[in-house]
Amino acid sequence: MLNYSAIVTLLAVLFYSYTGIAVANARAKYGVAAPATAGHPTFERLFRIQMNTLEWMPIFLPSLWLFAAYVNDIAAAAIGLLWIFGRILYFRGYAVAAEKRGRGFGIQALAAGFLLVGAFSGIIAKIAAAS
Repeated sequence: MLNYSAIVTLLAVLFYSYTGIAVANARAKYGVAAPATAGHPTFERLFRIQMNTLEWMPIFLPSLWLFAAYVNDIAAAAIGLLWIFGRILYFRGYAVAAEKRGRGFGIQALAAGFLLVGAFSGIIAKIAAAS
């Protein structure tokens, strides 16, 4: 069972839900009616945080699960928590100013990249061992 990765997956989904709530609140606060995606600069930054998180989910989630299945569930979960931590830093920085998003982005990108490369390596190793 991949229990730890399942928990991290739900935490990532909860974080993504939080970004959606932040965007909805900013729409109301700054008067940006749907379907508009531009208006007040704070709204625009929060919207980009949500969209960037969504853009990374298809990279992060399959890599997390494949790493858990082919390498190690606990290690995958730990790296997944690092990804979420990076996303939180990204959120906190970008919400203030676009130029403050870099550290969080870098952390989450490294975590996702490690999961992706690790999953690929684990799959290749299993194939090679079966030959």
